[in-house]
Order: sequence, then C-alpha cells, then structure tokens
Amino acid sequence: MRAKGRKDMSVRSKRFLALTCTCALLALCRTAAPQSAGPDLSFPNVLYGVAYYNEYMPQDTPTAQAERLQKDVALMKDAGLNVVRMGESTWSLWEPEDGQFDYAWMDRIVDAMGKAGIKVILGTPTYSVPAWMAHQHPEILADRIPYGMFGGNAQPSAYGIRQNMDTDSPAYRFYAERLIRHIVAHYKDNPTVIGWQLDNETSSYDAANHDVFVGFQHYLEKKFVTPEALSKAWFLNYWGENLHTWEDLPKRDGTISTGYKLEWTRWSQMRVTDFLHWQSTLVRECAGARQFVTTDYGGMLRRDVNEEAIAQSLDIVANNIYHGTQDHYDGSFQALQSDFSRSLKHANFLVTETNAQTIGWTSGGQFPPYDGQMREDVYTYLASGANMVEYWHWASIAANQETYWKGVLSHDLEPNRAYAEVSRTAHELQKIGPHLAGLKVHNDVAILYSRDSANAISFMPYGGGVPSHSWTGEPDGYMSVLQQMHRSLYNLNIGADFVFPETQDFSAYKLLIVPALYISDDALLKRISDYVKNGGHVVMTFKSGFANENSAVRWVRAPGPLREAAGISYQEFSSLEHPLALKGDPFHAGDANNVQYWAEFLMPEHAKPLAYYDHPFFGKWPAITENNFGAGTLLYEGTYLSDPLQTAILKRAIEQAGLASGDQQLPAAVHVQHGVNRQGKRLHYYFNYSGSAVQAAYAYSAGTNLLDGKAVASGQQLTLGPWDLAIVEE
Repeated sequence: MRAKGRKDMSVRSKRFLALTCTCALLALCRTAAPQSAGPDLSFPNVLYGVAYYNEYMPQDTPTAQAERLQKDVALMKDAGLNVVRMGESTWSLWEPEDGQFDYAWMDRIVDAMGKAGIKVILGTPTYSVPAWMAHQHPEILADRIPYGMFGGNAQPSAYGIRQNMDTDSPAYRFYAERLIRHIVAHYKDNPTVIGWQLDNETSSYDAANHDVFVGFQHYLEKKFVTPEALSKAWFLNYWGENLHTWEDLPKRDGTISTGYKLEWTRWSQMRVTDFLHWQSTLVRECAGARQFVTTDYGGMLRRDVNEEAIAQSLDIVANNIYHGTQDHYDGSFQALQSDFSRSLKHANFLVTETNAQTIGWTSGGQFPPYDGQMREDVYTYLASGANMVEYWHWASIAANQETYWKGVLSHDLEPNRAYAEVSRTAHELQKIGPHLAGLKVHNDVAILYSRDSANAISFMPYGGGVPSHSWTGEPDGYMSVLQQMHRSLYNLNIGADFVFPETQDFSAYKLLIVPALYISDDALLKRISDYVKNGGHVVMTFKSGFANENSAVRWVRAPGPLREAAGISYQEFSSLEHPLALKGDPFHAGDANNVQYWAEFLMPEHAKPLAYYDHPFFGKWPAITENNFGAGTLLYEGTYLSDPLQTAILKRAIEQAGLASGDQQLPAAVHVQHGVNRQGKRLHYYFNYSGSAVQAAYAYSAGTNLLDGKAVASGQQLTLGPWDLAIVEE
C-alpha cells in the first residue's frame, strides 16, 4: 500500500505539473498572432440546427459509434440543417482523469460536421463536474440555504444533479480554467467552429459557502464603508441586530432583514456575472478572432441572474426558450423571452434551445406539437430578431433524468413526423433565409423590468397570480403582473422592448410600462417623472415607489417621489379576500370586470379617477387614476386588474400615445410583427396561432409573400391556414 505522505506528494506533484502546463498554454494563447477582423456576426443566412450529443448514443463500440455519427450527419445534411451545438455537457469525456485531456472523441465529430458543411458552436463544459473532481474536492459542492421565510443552516449538496457547485471555489476555478484553455486553444483555428458558448444556463446555484459569505462581507465593506452605515440602511435597530464590527456580520442563513436579503440577491447576481465575465476573458485569450462568444441564458427574467450585466461580456446573446404546445401554443411566451433577449444588447440574438417534440423531467405532460407548430415556431423567433434557432436536441436520450425531454428524433433514432417538418422548414430557409437574418426591430413601447422589485416583493408577497410557464406553480406577484402587461401588448399586436433601472434616458419610447416598481432609488423615480413631464406616457401599477434601494419603506406618503407626477397619494392599502367589480364596467370588460389581490386607497390630488370599486367600503377610493403632468400622462393602477381589463387599459394608452393602427383590429388568433431586413425592406409577419384557417387584412404597402412568391396588394385579405403564416416583404 502506498504511504499517505507519498500519495500527498504525488497529488502535489501532479498539481504542479498541471499548473506548469496551464502556464505554457496561457503563453501560447496570449502570443497567438492577432487578427484584424473581429467575431463574425454577419450570419448571411439563418442558422438552423440542433444540440448534438454523439456521446449519448447507445452504440457501445467505436465502429458502431462512427456509423451512427455518419448516419446522423447524413440525416442532418439531407434535412438542410446547418449548425450544431456540442460539448458543453460532458466534462468527464474532455478530462476523464485529473490532468488527462482527450480531444479525439470530439475531433471526429467536428471533422464530420465540417465535411458536411455544418457549422459548430462548442460549449465550455463547466456546468456538470466530473465524479473524480467531486471525490477529490467535495468542498466545491454548493452549500444551499433551505427555502422558506426563515431559511436555516446551509446544507451541502450531494453529487449527482448538475449545477450543484460553488463557482467561486478556488479548486473549481483552477480546474475550469485549465480545461477551458486546453479546449479553446485546441479548436481556435478550426474553421468549422464558429463560436463558443460559456457554461450552460448559469445561475448562482443558491451557493452560500464560506468563501461566498466572505466575498459578500468584503462587498458590503466597500459599499457601506462602516457597519454603522449598513445598520442604518438595513434598519438593524429592529430586534437589536445593529453591527459595530464587520466580524459580527451574521450569515445569510436565518436573517429576517429585508435589506440583507435584497443585498444578498445582488451579490448572488454579481457572482454569476463575474463567473461568466471570467470565462469570457479566458475564451477570448485563446479563441480564434472570428469565433464569437455567447452564453445560453436558461430563460430570461430570472431573479438571481443579472442578464444585462452578463451581456456586456458577450458578442451576442443566446437564450433557451421552452413554451406550451398544442392548444397552449400562441407565441406569447416566445415573444416575451425574445423581446427581453433582443433588449439586452439592442441587437439580434440566438435561440440555443427550444422545444423539439416533448419536454419534461418525467413522462407526465408529454404534449408533442401539432402539425405546423414546429415550423411556425422558427418564424416566431425570427420575427423578433433571432438569427439562429436550435432544438434541444437531435436524438432522444435512452435513460436518466431527461429521458422524456425528446429530441427531433425519437428513441428509435429514425426519421419521423418532427424530422419531416424540420426538413421542410430548413429547405424554406435555404431559399428565403437571407431576407430574414439580421432583422432590425424598432418599438415605441418599453417595459421597465426591476429585478430588485421582483426579489423584494418575494420576501413580502402580497399574493398575486401564478405566472405562465411557472416551474413552481406558486403565486409570484411581480412576475405575474409583468407577464400580464407584456401579454396584453402582444395581444394588441404592439411590440415592446425592455429597459432597466440603470437606463438613463427613456425618451426613445412613446409609452413606458412600469410594473410594481417596489424598489427604486430617488434618481430613477425622478427620471420617470421627467419622462412624463417631457411628453412621455406611463402606465404604472400598484406598489411602485414604496421602498427605497435598501428595501426600506420611505418615510413619506406613498408613492414617494412619484406623488407629483402620479397626482395621487395613499396612506392605506388592503388585501382583497375576494375579487371586486368596478362600478359601471367602465372598460366594457363584461364578466371580466373585476380586480383582485390588493387595493391601495388612492387619494386623487391632481389626477382624474378612471374607475372606482363597486363596494360599500372600498368604493370610497378610485382603483385607477390618470394624471396630466407637464406634456405627458401617468396612469396609475392601484390594484391587480383582470387580464381583459389590463388589455383595455393598455389599448387606451396606445391610442393616447398615437400608436394605434389596423393591427389592433386583426382576428384574435392573428399576431403580426414588423421589422426591416438587411436589404432595407420592411417585413411583415402574419401568424395564425390557431387550428382553423383565418382571414387577415394586410394593411401595408404592396409586397411579396416570401413563402410562396405571390404578390400581396395593400388591403388584400391574407388567408392563413392552421398554424401557418405569411411573410410579406414590401
């Protein structure tokens, strides 16, 4: 048996050798000859493809695996696919043992794709650590605080599930850096590899390890300077929790301080941003100059990820978007996710994952798309500015957690109904894709998204609805109202961008939507007020302006600095045990003439009441008001409206802002989106999100339907088949 000391020396020696190799590779990366051209984001045609995992195939011999690879590549080429994403999920193959790297298994796949003319995006495989690493360094696993109002001691994660690590761990960072440098340097000159995806659906993983806490303390020291200043900002007089030395800072585990909780969420976001910026720097030091850098956000609007900060280190934004199918397929969630993705850099984006056949971590909820929905889905993304659409994934996996998250091919690995629809779409894109790639989308409406407000409201929830496509099925007061307002705009055929609390100038938009801006500093509220004064129109909901940037309620009458622009104030509010109607059905909502969850007792000062509660007590106060302030208007909703009421309010605001058009008169199943292509011509997408044929009046200048080549006259009735569309180029 080898002596313990000898074993330890062996490990140290191996680490020294690994570090030496890494330093040599670092020098190689940094001394590579610079190239004048930057990352290639021209995308002359739409990229259309799949995530591909030859390593998951059931063939158990090298010969059988090679045969399967050749068959897959042939099927992809015949279908017309032109891009695959690979390599991000299998660290254990790239580095089967500590310091032993293997590229051969991926080289043969990249080579096969290159020969077929299929481009490759490779991922840094850092989101699922290999077993040998967890065995050697169990400290890299995330310690997670239990969910719930009062938390508890952080509990160490077990190995097995992916994304269960502390990404700040020095050991984890050492191995991740070494791996990234080796892989990227190996493929930097490969013309088939066009880009790099950083990690996969990165988040904080709720890590609360000791190093995370120490980093948090240092962050607080820089931000607040003294513990007394922090105590004042967080109102730590409450229950006698004042701090007088930084060493007394308690852990996040059981805190009841809303200020602490909010700042911890910001720190968690900063950790994710730092981790991806760090990876981006490593990749750029080693990658070819024409290879782009992206990361696949695992769905936008996540409360522990600062998407806009991360985007600063990317060449192009990418997102994984999963949505309802069959009778729940209407394009609305894709539009929400796409609008947010496009807004991060005000540029085109990539869809790195979306539904192929069915999704789910169990066999419950298997709803394969109806005929036509997969094809319509591709154009749904392109109409919002996507330059790539990829399915997750090519072939369904035979075992383990994602057995029923099916790919284009089913478990039999044979061509099928989904493959036929993908092939039809790909061959259409080969012809018309150059007219669709690089679409520029201009919107006159923006939604102000406040991640801080989403988090702070979750600490003190008022109830609220369950957002669409919620993984938890639980009420989320902030996200449900944000999604409701975006969906109302979508149903009105009004495109929207997203803006953020850091946005300094809202004047590019005619209408600003502000859902539940619970957390805000005074400067942001002043920018909103100035926007109204200078002629902008605002629709704002309850809970706005209530608390400051430290989650402390302002010691002035609500809504604080917004009082003058809103023309109202309030001192009381109430939960609503049951929905209430509005007097006289002022917006003609019929059975939907009701509000729920929350009511602020609005006292008009300059504002005009637009609706009152139909109730002997609550009827004293208006539910909705509107104020003329300077050259603009601010409409304030003091309660949670039904979906039809929200749509009616936003329709009124659209008309007031001068944005109304014939698009609001289209049949309910028809959605239209507009943009300008690289040829400088306007494109108009008309979608039929229903299983029945519909007629839609084309209201723009004469053009050509790119899908069938037929001329379209202004005013002509377009016939749209079930789950079909028209794309008219003027």
